[in-house]
Amino acid sequence: MTALATMLADHGELTGPDTLRIARLLPGPIERVWAYLTESALRRQWLAAGEMVLEPGTGFELVWRNDELNETPGQRPEGFPAEHRMRGQVTAVDAPRRLDITWGTASAVRFTLAAQGDQVLLTILHQRLPDRASLLNVSAGWHRHLDMLEARATGRPAPDFWSGWQRLKADYATRLPE
Repeated sequence: MTALATMLADHGELTGPDTLRIARLLPGPIERVWAYLTESALRRQWLAAGEMVLEPGTGFELVWRNDELNETPGQRPEGFPAEHRMRGQVTAVDAPRRLDITWGTASAVRFTLAAQGDQVLLTILHQRLPDRASLLNVSAGWHRHLDMLEARATGRPAPDFWSGWQRLKADYATRLPE
C-alpha cells in the first residue's frame, strides 16, 4: 500500500484542536469532482442541495435531506430533522482546484482538489469547530458524506446513511482526544 493509500484508508484527523482534515481519492477528471462540489443537482446526491455562485462574497444556502441520499437511509437519530438548512458564504475560488466557504456563522471549510493520474484527491479542511459535540458530528458527517460521494462517483450503490453515520460518530469519539 502506498503512503497516499495508507493516508486515505484512515479516518479524518485533527490538525489542530478545532480543525478536521479528511481526504478521499475519487475517479477523475478533476472537473467532474469539481462539479460534484459546486453544482446543486450533483451535490445533493451526496451532501446538500443549494445553488452557489462561485464568486467570493456571495451567499448561499445548503439544504440537507440525508434521508434521501439512498434507498435505505436507516433510522434518523432523535433530534435530527428530516431537513436541515445552513447559510454560508463563498470566500475563495480557484476553479477547479479550491473552494473556500463559511460554514454557518462559526466555522469555515476548504475543499482542495489535486489530480493524481486519472484520479482526484479531494481534501476537506473544516476549521473553527466550536466544541467536541460539533467535532464529532462533523467528523462522522464528512466521513459518511464522502462515502456517499465515492459511491456516486464510482457507480456503486450508496450505503445506508444514518446507521453508518452513527457507527462513525461512535468511532470518532474513541479516536479523537477529549
